[in-house]
Amino acid sequence: MKIVAVVLAGGLGLRLWPRSTEHKPKQFVHVLGEGTLIQNTVSRLLPFLQPADIHVVTTMDIADHVRDQLPMIADTNIMLEPFGRNTGPAIALATTLLSERCDDDTVIVVLPSDHVVQNVREFHITLDRACAAASLEDVIVTIGVMPTRAETGFGYIQMGDVVPSENPVLRGYVKTVTTFAEKPDLATAQRFVDAGDFVWNSGIFVARIGVLRAAIQTHLPDHGPLFHMLEKGRERGDGVDALHDIYRQMRSVSFDIGVMEQADNVRVVEGTFGWSDVGTWDELYRLSMKDGKNNVIEGNVATLNTTNTLVSGSTGKLIGLVGVDNLIVVETDSAILICPRGKAEQTRDLVDFMRRRNIVGRKS
Repeated sequence: MKIVAVVLAGGLGLRLWPRSTEHKPKQFVHVLGEGTLIQNTVSRLLPFLQPADIHVVTTMDIADHVRDQLPMIADTNIMLEPFGRNTGPAIALATTLLSERCDDDTVIVVLPSDHVVQNVREFHITLDRACAAASLEDVIVTIGVMPTRAETGFGYIQMGDVVPSENPVLRGYVKTVTTFAEKPDLATAQRFVDAGDFVWNSGIFVARIGVLRAAIQTHLPDHGPLFHMLEKGRERGDGVDALHDIYRQMRSVSFDIGVMEQADNVRVVEGTFGWSDVGTWDELYRLSMKDGKNNVIEGNVATLNTTNTLVSGSTGKLIGLVGVDNLIVVETDSAILICPRGKAEQTRDLVDFMRRRNIVGRKS
């Protein structure tokens, strides 16, 4: 079984502004652990795959970050989008380009570049099961993570029946998918957890190349012909021009909504490893070590009578807090964010507002 990985690295991570910006999104930033999020993602794959089998999809304007941070990945394995069109086109581009190098039975593991995983050994066991399931059937396998709490910041997958298997590696671990659910409110999230048949949607997809291409042709019918145009353009030697042309014609759509929620050949493998998409400052606070007053302190910070607060400074400038509780304070060279804990999800709305008012520059 031949396996290759595709790491999706074109996202903007605007809910982690101002640390994450359009110029340097969160996957290229130190958030948790020794390396950046994308470096840690690739490090998790290296015991499972060789560097030559790992590919990265990103946009042209941030590709230099990939080259700088992942020197083990060959330049020919960096797939460039002219600009972001969400995960649907990114995965369609990857399958189109990989079809030139791999046969249709090659298994592709598609995963985000900006998530945190604990218990890497369990992650590898789960990934191996997903790859085995994808190699044996014409299915798209997603990895669901068993929830540990009612979380409103993640998507959910409702699992169905166990898929019978003679393979002892898969027996009891692969299930059908009943439905996908977007980020719920707290009461709904609690119902999901109480029901016992919902898992968090990790955003990891595994399938053979031929199966993925067929799914894209079926469920993204306006995208499939455009990528066929790209194939013809590459045969003529003008693939770069063809790529720009098709991306200008293409609508933005996530692979979850465009394909996974429409397909009837989706399976889910349960994983028990620790996982987070580290999407907001609230989530980063939850994952970080706290001091005796339940604060997360990073940088040159002095506090007095301050509790339950995240303070992150990256410039060396002294930050002082007095008598505050449940705050998020993030300082960078170009901006400062202050908001109550529990409201960090609205950071993206703030960035959108500032863009409309031309307050946020491209590199801020």
